[in-house]
Amino acid sequence: MTTSLLYSKNHHFSRLLFLIFSFLSALHLFAQTEFKTYDKGLIYSSETMGKLEHIVDSLNLKYKVCDANKVFFSKSQTLAYVVVMESGNVKRAKEAMKDNVTFEKFKSEFPESIIRINVLVLKTTYNRKNKSVVEYSEVDFKTGRGMEIEVSTKDNPSAKDVKNHWIFEYSKRTEYSEESLRAFYFPGNFKSEPLKMEYSRMIGYADCLIDTNTTKLLKDASEGYVLLPEKWKTMNQAEKEKLLKDMRSTYVMGQCSMDSRPREHAMNIALLSAETTNWEVFLRSHLDIMNDRFDRRSDGSYAYARRKTYIKELEELNIDVAHLLLGISLRVENPASNHYYGTIWRLGRAISESQQRKQFEDKMLQLLEDNELDVYNRALVFFLYKNYLVFLEDKSENKLSKQRLEVSVKKLPPFMREHMTVED
Repeated sequence: MTTSLLYSKNHHFSRLLFLIFSFLSALHLFAQTEFKTYDKGLIYSSETMGKLEHIVDSLNLKYKVCDANKVFFSKSQTLAYVVVMESGNVKRAKEAMKDNVTFEKFKSEFPESIIRINVLVLKTTYNRKNKSVVEYSEVDFKTGRGMEIEVSTKDNPSAKDVKNHWIFEYSKRTEYSEESLRAFYFPGNFKSEPLKMEYSRMIGYADCLIDTNTTKLLKDASEGYVLLPEKWKTMNQAEKEKLLKDMRSTYVMGQCSMDSRPREHAMNIALLSAETTNWEVFLRSHLDIMNDRFDRRSDGSYAYARRKTYIKELEELNIDVAHLLLGISLRVENPASNHYYGTIWRLGRAISESQQRKQFEDKMLQLLEDNELDVYNRALVFFLYKNYLVFLEDKSENKLSKQRLEVSVKKLPPFMREHMTVED
């Protein structure tokens, strides 16, 4: 028994030392620059940048024959009413919705219900476990997220024609929560309309550059990690291509916020792609680093600051970075297979680090003020600009940029601008 107790104490002490050592090591790594830098502070050497510039120049002819006139359509959307009931005769209200009571009659019969009008709702149809499902999701103009209701198409015969119909979700009373009812009422049908050719071309340009026929990882990728040899540049072409294939066949899961391996893995794939003139894989890898698009078992906000976006590397190449980033910011109903969608808050940070901030600002405000652009994409551009302001460090520049946004917001329809807060 004494031996067992002694083992237990020693075991816990050893574990404590290990945890302290791990924590101190993580802090040391956190304080370091994320990646080694070269000329102009770039994360790729001048030799690698030269190879990338050569690739871009040789691919420009290909981009000129891309389908520049492909029309993209806005996400299916409409303005709706949101109804929430957490008191009163909830069951009777549910039955009234099931009987498709008119909205005015419902409002008069259930005055205790909480109602919000002119709420933007998106409709997305997809398959889950071989069943067709429709998701109705609110886009809150303050937070970007809102209420969601999911129904199967079997239970929702009015999925195509929802005008003057209810979509609701009823929750029974439990020991942990009260009986409740959440619903959308649709005064009109959903619409998906063509984007202006100027905006469609932004998306098309992104698809041309990124190549939607290519993915960063191969289909049969399995979890693990592949080291980049210290003297990898001395390998011959065949060896580099083999190593790149091994890395693309490996999926790296981050274990915690301080685990830098997923980003290092993408960086190594980018380096090998540049060396082997594989532009499509390079760009996807670099964009994943920019968007911090990696899976981690846990991730704390304190780790975000160290993960930079490295937009400068793209700006050094002969590509239209503004069209590329805006092209992966807009959302459409008919994207190409494997279309690359950017993460709005990360792209906002990238723009704040850009040398072309004025060009970005002008384009974002043009999109935001354009009454011919759908409401959802205008809302996304608003969030993109706000995130840009969060990371814009120069105080005088930030103040002027914020004033420009305030002017543009005043030009929006009332149902948008009254919920959009420029100041947090």
